[in-house]
Amino acid sequence: MRIAILSRNPNLYSTRRLKEAGEAMGHTVDIIDTLHCYMDITSSKPTLRYDGKELPMYDAVIPRIGASVTFYGTAVARQFEMMGTFNINESVAISRSRDKLRSLQLLSRKGIGLPRTGFANKPDNIKDLIKNVGGAPVVIKLLEGTQGIGVVLADTAKAAEAIIEAFMGLKANILVQEFVKEAGGADIRCLVVGGKVVAAMKRQGAEGEFRSNLHRGGSAEVVKLSKEERETAVNAAKIMGLNLCGVDLLRSQNGPMVMEVNSSPGLEGIETATGKDVASMVFQFLEKNAKPHKNKTRGKG
Repeated sequence: MRIAILSRNPNLYSTRRLKEAGEAMGHTVDIIDTLHCYMDITSSKPTLRYDGKELPMYDAVIPRIGASVTFYGTAVARQFEMMGTFNINESVAISRSRDKLRSLQLLSRKGIGLPRTGFANKPDNIKDLIKNVGGAPVVIKLLEGTQGIGVVLADTAKAAEAIIEAFMGLKANILVQEFVKEAGGADIRCLVVGGKVVAAMKRQGAEGEFRSNLHRGGSAEVVKLSKEERETAVNAAKIMGLNLCGVDLLRSQNGPMVMEVNSSPGLEGIETATGKDVASMVFQFLEKNAKPHKNKTRGKG
């Protein structure tokens, strides 16, 4: 097969590993800088151009679209879908996953376990917003934040009010969530490929740090999932419409709670922690499923 990876940096671990794994399995793998693609929108035959030439037809595309280029990246992914290329994560599903509020609403509607969450634009009663998620301590998140950036733990109601007011003053969209103390600063990253959890790791925050992101000094180790945790991760991926994703869970006294569903999960941490060749599993899925015009939305989403 001929496969395109949409990535702005060919030297990133995940991009490099995917290319290596695909080529080792006999496929032709091209890395394409998402922002350097340009589209012929007016043509009756949808096309994509790159470096002065029309791109060839690909059997499949793997979008590795960073949060900062979501708008343009999903437009490029949609153009591939309109051309009939199989997209492992469709553009509409990526857009869904990048909107934290929309994601939580979709998961909530289907009964997935979630931390109690409040969202407001200009709450007249900030005290009631905090009280409604269970009171302090609470976690306050910027809606557009990634890798733990824009996530603050407020230990007291007074601190929470001050932080919310500050974010509101900056006209930032925020979520206010209950703090799941029993998680102990740890979460579980489940890597889902084609409706199966193929690898899982427990991420533990650095000492004194409630955020477990590896980018923030957290550590990772292999973890054994319960049946309920595995089912929760698979169902979350299905609800979001993602064939490849990372589902982040918290272990709470009320069962697994989904924190986030990531449509461009990094492979370095989970491959290192588990010793599993996740990159090859992605291509195994594509070999079985990549057929022309097989995307559900066909670029209409």
